[in-house]
Amino acid sequence: MSLCRARRSSGVPLQEKSVITRTVEAAGGVYAPGHLGELTQIVDFVLVDAVIDETGSREKRLRLLPSRVVVYFVLALALFEDCSYRGVWGKLTAGLEGLPLVRPAVSSLSRARRRIGAAPLRRLFEILAGPVAHLGQAGSFYRGLRTVAVDGTLLHVPDEEALTWRYPKRAGESVEFGYPLLRLVVLVECGTRAVLAAAFGPESDGELTYAGRLLSVLDRTMLLLADAGFDANEFARDVQATGAQFLVRSSARRIPTPFRHLDDGSYLARIGYGVLPVMLTVRVIEASVTVTLADGTVRTEQWRLLTTLLDPAAHPAARLVDLYHERWQSETTYFSIKATMLDGRVLRSRSLTGLDQEVYALLTTYQALIRAASDTACTRPGLDMDRISFTVLQTTAGDTVTTATAILPPTGPADLVGTIGRAVLDALHPARHRHRVKARTRKNPTSKYGPNAGQHPTTSQNYTVHTTVTFFEHGLASRSRT
Repeated sequence: MSLCRARRSSGVPLQEKSVITRTVEAAGGVYAPGHLGELTQIVDFVLVDAVIDETGSREKRLRLLPSRVVVYFVLALALFEDCSYRGVWGKLTAGLEGLPLVRPAVSSLSRARRRIGAAPLRRLFEILAGPVAHLGQAGSFYRGLRTVAVDGTLLHVPDEEALTWRYPKRAGESVEFGYPLLRLVVLVECGTRAVLAAAFGPESDGELTYAGRLLSVLDRTMLLLADAGFDANEFARDVQATGAQFLVRSSARRIPTPFRHLDDGSYLARIGYGVLPVMLTVRVIEASVTVTLADGTVRTEQWRLLTTLLDPAAHPAARLVDLYHERWQSETTYFSIKATMLDGRVLRSRSLTGLDQEVYALLTTYQALIRAASDTACTRPGLDMDRISFTVLQTTAGDTVTTATAILPPTGPADLVGTIGRAVLDALHPARHRHRVKARTRKNPTSKYGPNAGQHPTTSQNYTVHTTVTFFEHGLASRSRT
């Protein structure tokens, strides 16, 4: 692979200004703008070229915007969601001063995106997706089982006729309102928040529809955590068929009948009557959970959990109630993507293929950042990845794009830390784990959670939690929506 070097130095006299000289290595010729800074060592040239060939996205003739460069440009769009096409191109080329680089028009970049389509970005994500925690890593395993969580969220889509036929707006009795919505469901590894698989499409298809497409990545080494939206009988059966265990919150509509009470207060029951050909035996854990916020506010909730971990001696009920909290790792993943990467913005693409391409680029870039964080954590035995700031990860990775830093790996021993790793290690979150609720305010006027406005703290607070495993003789009270 040919490389070109750009040497930069200042012509100001030494007594007036220091001179900084460095050598920048990038791919040669028209391929030079095709990089992602230090993240290129994770999404490298060989991988991108292989994906382009596999998906049939290679250009017919060598252009000023080769397919490899366009793939990196699309990934950079995900890293710099606040920038225009021209602004992102400027970041890709800012550190390559001195090289004979093209400055394509916005229309040329737009056509190039359409030319490669979504297939190479989808394949890139599929390759990079997967667990990153090493065996036994704190926060990622429970009794030898890798803990994973599934949940869904919504992204805003541009209000364009080319999109709304597939991604319709929400509708009232007489009017439509808000932006069209795209539903995204991901399966994440707890502790690292690495994405194992993802599915997305119109909001009209429920979370269970998309979650069902993710089950192929589950196996008998995993324990799936999920909220009450995933307690359907068929879904529970399909999860069990993969060999994985599950710990899922039950809705109040379910009325399990105990056939054996266990010593720790939980009980065994069978679910799926009239729905499944063979009923599924599960263990039911019912608990009263009292949360006391720092400001003195006290909230008590009734929880019912369903699990295939049937042995109360090996898996005490109180421990599983605590473990269920880990499903919030999926919410933190969405916060990183929606609040940090997108910063609440509407997706920029205005075609169906462009939307698919953009979402896969977001997921690929997110996963590359998580892999960079995991590499860094490996250099500090015992480091909890929850201490790594995703904001620092993204900001530093973006800086290495602008400065064209470490595009190629060092010729000597591999450096797992690098510029990104050093930045996150210098800005670790506190080691002490705290129970902490995030501020929750209603920002979207069309949110279906509008009736809950004002019922959650408006500032982040520490809290204590007390759990009592019990048996709800009169059933589980429905959670209030008002």
